[in-house]
Amino acid sequence: MDISTVLGAVIAFGLVLAAMMSGGSIMLFIDPPSLMIVAGGTVGATLVHYPFKEVMRAVSVAKKTLFIKEQPPGEIIAQLIEFSGKARKEGILSLQSVMSQVEDPFFLKGLQMAVDGQEPETLREMLDKELEYIMERHESGADIFTTMAAYAPAMGMIGTLIGLVQMLQTMDDPASIGPAMAVALLTTFYGAVAANIVFTPMSGKLKHRSANELLGKTLIAEGMNSILAGENPRVMEQRLHAFVAPSLRESNFNK
Repeated sequence: MDISTVLGAVIAFGLVLAAMMSGGSIMLFIDPPSLMIVAGGTVGATLVHYPFKEVMRAVSVAKKTLFIKEQPPGEIIAQLIEFSGKARKEGILSLQSVMSQVEDPFFLKGLQMAVDGQEPETLREMLDKELEYIMERHESGADIFTTMAAYAPAMGMIGTLIGLVQMLQTMDDPASIGPAMAVALLTTFYGAVAANIVFTPMSGKLKHRSANELLGKTLIAEGMNSILAGENPRVMEQRLHAFVAPSLRESNFNK
């Protein structure tokens, strides 16, 4: 579980709740009609904007904001260096014995293609194409939450207008002014909270996850191409280090 996401959510919602409770009962901020306008309107507008399957897929992708196991770039490079040395000493077919050590499907695909005797150009082309599709899927998921972050405040404003219209039409009945004003104000509040504490941060986190995952897969694609081409492991390591920050570059030959 990602501690940063959990801690950020607790802090953000905790401060909002504390501010809500400081002036009275939290029940003052609970209004079902306002919730229905913002939640229903946001979901409905998103379904109009995107196909149903993409929206459902984005919901499943959302779990990556909390649950994801990322392999550091240094570990990927070290593993590729190990496999490169084995392939140079024992041949490409020897990589079949190390496939059980790999969990990443993308990495497994590269190893299987190498063992099957694919040419370096063919392997690189197929892995690059796979990277393109992964990038498209990730961008689609993050974009859906960005769109929801735009629709939520807009639905809040619509709810505000509904509440104001209801209030103006019943000015002669003081008892009805309060509920109408609550709808007018709380829909804006719900929309702002949903956009700025839920949807926008989720979109940003997914983009960050996507960048890290694509970096790892780029290292794998470059490394597998070097292994299949018979490149010297030291040269391969130097080339792969160009993809990571200097602070993360640790040579596997100085240990």
